[in-house]
Amino acid sequence: MTLPVQQSEEQRLYQQTLLQDGLKDMLDNDKFIDCILKIKGKEFPCHRLVLAACSPYFRAMFLSDLEESKKKEIDLEDVDPDVMGKILHYIYTSEIEITEKNVQDIFSVANMFQIPSIFTVCVSFLQKKLCLSNCLAIFRLGLMLDCPRLAVSSRDFLCDRFNLITRDNEFYQLSADELIAVISSDNLNIEKEEEVFEVVMKWAVKEKESRVKDLPVIFESIRFRLMPQDYIKNKVEKHELVKSSPEVLKKLQMVKEAQGGKLPVVKKKSGKSEPDKDGDKVDNGDVEDGQENEDALPGILNDTLRFGMFLKDLVFMISDTGAVGYDPIANECFFASLSAQIPKNHVSLVTKENQIFVAGGLYYNEESKDEPLSSYFLQVSP
Repeated sequence: MTLPVQQSEEQRLYQQTLLQDGLKDMLDNDKFIDCILKIKGKEFPCHRLVLAACSPYFRAMFLSDLEESKKKEIDLEDVDPDVMGKILHYIYTSEIEITEKNVQDIFSVANMFQIPSIFTVCVSFLQKKLCLSNCLAIFRLGLMLDCPRLAVSSRDFLCDRFNLITRDNEFYQLSADELIAVISSDNLNIEKEEEVFEVVMKWAVKEKESRVKDLPVIFESIRFRLMPQDYIKNKVEKHELVKSSPEVLKKLQMVKEAQGGKLPVVKKKSGKSEPDKDGDKVDNGDVEDGQENEDALPGILNDTLRFGMFLKDLVFMISDTGAVGYDPIANECFFASLSAQIPKNHVSLVTKENQIFVAGGLYYNEESKDEPLSSYFLQVSP
């Protein structure tokens, strides 16, 4: 007879807790210790079975023919002993103290020893801490450690605040590949594609000699077809770094022809691939459905609108019952805030980035007997 899901889950958690408590008790009392990690003069007694169960790195080490697989004492290099101590404590207790100061070190060591549970904890911590001052560093960390979840979430964060992030000098320290990862995103919150070009050229001018060679590749991620023809003629083509690159000028000529209605001929794939047992074709690791697919246009001819280009001009209206945005052209209203009440004696402020702040007045909450009166604050971002 199958147990109910809830009861089965409770039993599983109980058994996990019992097992973990037993392992920690054996560690604390030096029972069945068969492995000692030595790091910069510090020793960490532990159990090979526990390490192998939590880390593919140690599992491969202990199952290999390497000398370490037979030794009781294992020397680890390039690891901070305090960080390793925290990780071992987590393995035996599921408890770890992660702070903004130690998260990167813990993240790197967890990645080195392939401990997915700690890796996931660090990713969640960093995602919650994303802000204007650290999103670039977290984005680069996600790329460096090959963590798509962290890289994508931090990239989306900075894409949404592109105009603010690009004011920081740290942005212009990105590598060419990192820059491309940002400006190629459809989620870029900009109103005009010209902004992307100007940011790229500002990035290139910072280190002309080393970065000018990257422009032909970077330009593939700029959507020139979304720019006015006059801007390309008077601003883009006349930039000193653009004029000095025949390859870039050739790409821009392709853009001008596309804006005039002449697109390059797109050829269908002609490569042959062997069908697998299910009848689908496998080509370079990708599975095809057996139908011919057309090649995409060159990246520089991409004319997909960015996220910020869908913005509408709205009239923002605030009353004591809520806040809405009104589109006078389409005669539509959109909820800007679901707040039940907004005090009539509030003060509103709109920034250049279209962020709206509403503050002041008193908000009365009948359900709160301890603090029925409170001041009001509302922030609405675009």
